[in-house]
Amino acid sequence: MSDIIQIIKERRSIRKYEEKDVPEEVLNSLLETVRWSPSWANTQCWELIVVKDKALKEGLKDTILPKNPATNAITDAPVLLALCGKLKSSGFYKDIVTTKLGDWFMFDLGLFTQTLCLAAHNLGLGTVIVGLFDHDKAKNIVKVPDGYELVVLIPLGYPAKISSAPKRREIGEFVHHNTF
Repeated sequence: MSDIIQIIKERRSIRKYEEKDVPEEVLNSLLETVRWSPSWANTQCWELIVVKDKALKEGLKDTILPKNPATNAITDAPVLLALCGKLKSSGFYKDIVTTKLGDWFMFDLGLFTQTLCLAAHNLGLGTVIVGLFDHDKAKNIVKVPDGYELVVLIPLGYPAKISSAPKRREIGEFVHHNTF
């Protein structure tokens, strides 16, 4: 199995972290890798806020909706990444949307997020993708300007616990040949 296939198969959502800082050189290595993520017409519509301030993380934790299993990860992880997308950039040409599906920023942020989580795993770090929160309240906490949306919060740190792989659908359950 090649390294990338192994990385994809072994990455897990991590919700518990060691009380250990992520060194700046490790964080910078991660950011250097993730900047190479693909995007629509190379628009690179992402903006990433690196949150280490405890008070800001507490404020962001308060935006998490009830019963979210990643609630404590927001403050327990040494680093919290807030991923934002620039609106009306990806999927647009001369300020006109070019796809049936409209603004393409969510797709590009999905690619960025996947690259980030896989690269983090390769560096021995854990992540969990948190999307169930009050986006507008969180956006205000980290001062995201108009024209951008805060899409996802990603706790980042050294895993304290790694879960086993969840059950996956068999290939024949989702692959269709020639027609749906």
